[in-house]
Amino acid sequence: MTSPTGEVYRIDWLPGTDVLHGTCHCGAEHAAEDPVAMWEWMLGHPEGHTPQGPDS
Repeated sequence: MTSPTGEVYRIDWLPGTDVLHGTCHCGAEHAAEDPVAMWEWMLGHPEGHTPQGPDS
């Protein structure tokens, strides 16, 4: 068994659309219609997105 990383990934489906809204553990957000593309974006951290800071 592996130990938990403490990282939380969240994907919500936007009702009435084919759009998925993802939120990474770093706070970055992304929208996509393809679930595979969404997971690739999330698990490709930090490539493809950067953490949101207080100025974002």
